[in-house]
Amino acid sequence: MITRAIVRKPGESFAEGQTASEGPTPNYELALQQHAQYVEAIRTCGLEVIELYANELYPDSTFVEDVAITTSRFAVLANPASPTRSYEAKLIEPVIQEHFDKIYRIFEPGKLEASDILKIANHFYVGLTARTNEEGAAQFKHVVEHNGYECDIIGVEHAAYLKQCVTYIGKNTILVNETFAKHPLFAKYEKIIVPAHEHYAINALKINEHLLIPEGYPETAALLQQAGFTYTPIALSEFQKQDGALTCLSLRF
Repeated sequence: MITRAIVRKPGESFAEGQTASEGPTPNYELALQQHAQYVEAIRTCGLEVIELYANELYPDSTFVEDVAITTSRFAVLANPASPTRSYEAKLIEPVIQEHFDKIYRIFEPGKLEASDILKIANHFYVGLTARTNEEGAAQFKHVVEHNGYECDIIGVEHAAYLKQCVTYIGKNTILVNETFAKHPLFAKYEKIIVPAHEHYAINALKINEHLLIPEGYPETAALLQQAGFTYTPIALSEFQKQDGALTCLSLRF
């Protein structure tokens, strides 16, 4: 049962963050509005929200999930490949220490970002990407298996991070792209295959019995309805411009 979430308001420097997008830069006022709506949505899911101040030195720091992984028993501080994002793990550490007695860290030369971590029940999946290397994945696997979880490491191609390819939405079901739908590690799950032109909608967020999805993806919404899922759409246009998504914007435990 998830009861709390950490969020960080985007700063005025938000548009200076890292992105592979070649589209328009984010509108800061609209980003603030969308972030406030996101926070209200996760409160509606029953969570106590711990709100952190914006940090202008680290424009990507609003994506708080990327720098830590939390479970019911322990937390892991990530070590993103980007030097500036790596320091964000140090920024979040005092907050993590307030809520967890057992904290692990990913050490050099290991690189790991939590956007590459998918947890389904007691099973972790770790994606190998430009953000997470084999050493970082191996360190994480050792930690979680030592604590009674199962863990598999998966190569990821043609995506920036694992949760662009697959997320868990409950009822033994994953939202997934065509490539990962065929992956043997996901054979035991029911699958909703998201059309290629709506791949951003793969990154959905399940909080207890609630499901949040990005707004503006009608075909995916229809597939969810056909499968018997109810959901709340969330506007994320400004965060999408910075390669961010629903899961990135909060750290839940």
